[in-house]
Amino acid sequence: MSSLSTLAKTSDRAFPFAAELMGVLSIAALGVLGFLLFPDDLAFLTRLIGITLLVLSLDLVTGYCGIATLGHAALFGVGAYAVGNACIGGVREPILLLGVGIVAGTIMGAISGALITRFRGLPQLVLSIAIGQLVAALANKLSSVTGGSDGLSGITPDPVLGLFRFDMYSRTAFTFSLIVLAVVFVLLLRFVRSPFGLLCRGIRDDDLRAQMIGAVVYPRLVIMYAVSGAVAGVGGALNAMTAGVVGLDSVSFERSAEVLVMLVLGGAGNLWGALFGSVVFQIFEHIVSATNPFHWMTLVGLLLIAIVLFAPRGLSHGVAVLWSKVVRRGARA
Repeated sequence: MSSLSTLAKTSDRAFPFAAELMGVLSIAALGVLGFLLFPDDLAFLTRLIGITLLVLSLDLVTGYCGIATLGHAALFGVGAYAVGNACIGGVREPILLLGVGIVAGTIMGAISGALITRFRGLPQLVLSIAIGQLVAALANKLSSVTGGSDGLSGITPDPVLGLFRFDMYSRTAFTFSLIVLAVVFVLLLRFVRSPFGLLCRGIRDDDLRAQMIGAVVYPRLVIMYAVSGAVAGVGGALNAMTAGVVGLDSVSFERSAEVLVMLVLGGAGNLWGALFGSVVFQIFEHIVSATNPFHWMTLVGLLLIAIVLFAPRGLSHGVAVLWSKVVRRGARA
């Protein structure tokens, strides 16, 4: 667990909304830093935020419930396609489109969860891949709904609150996405510390013990998968609205595998780890691919190997351990 989340838990008793406030301030600081580092590439930062929401949604089922999945991009893509079709069909208010993404992602999450959470281990993993590939195949075949291999284009939402138009420099898209991320992150911080979230952690650690104390495991896992789908649907909605197009990459296996790598990089079972792991990976990938377009994947692979070797529980845990050592040395001095 990162030092930030540890501090948030310690102070939560005295200040009930300390963790939430810390989340808002952290995301605001990351947004300002991103704007300073990439002032001419806000479209990249906007895409980064959409993918970060997908990583957070994956953490809910993998990190907090122990559900193995490699098809999570299906929830993201279904939300994106639903918002794209709604926008083309006449629903152009961004807030309403977010609602469309939430509903579509929740439904897809509930359906996926009802199937995947019936199993454990390798069957669960294979089933998640099968569902992801089925959604990807349907997206490719149903060209009248998804645009097929050409993608779904012509997505032009109205100005946010009727005032802030989506401009070509992505200023409005970036600001809007950052606010949405902050709101979702704050809600998730409260959600995972609720009795429901704590019970899901207990199910992850020992589902048999949870059943012995009277917990009904299967429905709770399905509910968590539906919540995860809602968060992924928000990410898909932002991706569709800000990019103006939805392609097959939104539901691809590569997208599912990539977000799992980001989660492992940051540290599963910790929203802070999911947040910072996603940001670090995407920025590193963006810089390296632009600097060395021929060997950037090699450098990304070396980064992942280094993280696994020196911080096997993720960056968040590694930072926490390093911080505790610094504090102990300071106390001794």
